[in-house]
Amino acid sequence: MESILEIRGLTKRYPNGPVALDAVDLTIRQGEIFALLGPNGAGKTTLIGAVCGLVRPSAGMIRVFGLDLARDWRAARARIGLVPQEMATDMFTKVSDAVAYSRGLFGLRRDPARIEQILRALMLWDKRDSQIRHLSGGMKRRVLIAKALAHDPELLFLDEPTAGVDVELRRDMWRQIGAMRDAGTTIILTTHYIEEAEEMADRVGVIDKGRLLLVEEKRALMARMGRIEADITLARPLARLPDALAAYPLHLSGDRTKLTYRGAGESAEAKAELARVIELLVGQGITFTALDTHQSSLEDIFVDLVDQGQ
Repeated sequence: MESILEIRGLTKRYPNGPVALDAVDLTIRQGEIFALLGPNGAGKTTLIGAVCGLVRPSAGMIRVFGLDLARDWRAARARIGLVPQEMATDMFTKVSDAVAYSRGLFGLRRDPARIEQILRALMLWDKRDSQIRHLSGGMKRRVLIAKALAHDPELLFLDEPTAGVDVELRRDMWRQIGAMRDAGTTIILTTHYIEEAEEMADRVGVIDKGRLLLVEEKRALMARMGRIEADITLARPLARLPDALAAYPLHLSGDRTKLTYRGAGESAEAKAELARVIELLVGQGITFTALDTHQSSLEDIFVDLVDQGQ
């Protein structure tokens, strides 16, 4: 798949301050949804700002659409859309006027039909004559997305696109983001909602303290680093773990009434191993009253990665 964005050795150092980006290398493929995950202050927004021309890098190279951002930033920026975390527009402006103005900022002619199409797609058409200050938080988020789409960008950055909106609206916005990708837009999003990345992303990157810890296909990552956990509640306290079970990833609780299994690797392999553990328990005459299993999520993997990077 053709790359649309190439970042090499991207570094941002602030005078007398921290290193916000530390020699980041990243390639984004055309037509994908890429989720950039990281704790607060990890460097996510700084990276986006560098690509969008809002942050001047200390070192490194950025190529977008084959253009060197340092030399051809105007041509590159005209093909990039940004949905920032904060609303930065006149709250007394009507929705339709705010979106049309954003289109004009990129030197494009007026196109009321295109503005209507964007507003309808984001379910804002009925609010087109409303002042932004009268909208709910979720609707204001939709306005930010509409403004970013007004000049028909090929690459769209979404910085915490669903922060502060309720679960129902968040899922609706996920559908809208999926529709943008289906229409040919390449999307890079940052999010604190790990389930958002798990739901939508094709690939995932994890950044912490300015360093890119990992970039991988989402499914491959979850297969490689995922795990199955099982809590086995014993009918009677167990004095010690039998020798027949010593080779398995089992932990006996302090009160001796619970066994915890943690299986790594492919889920099918872990499930088969857990089944063998249960068979051995029965064979040893160890009875249990409950078995609770849990498949690790992308959030579990993310927490593990950040903890390992501390």
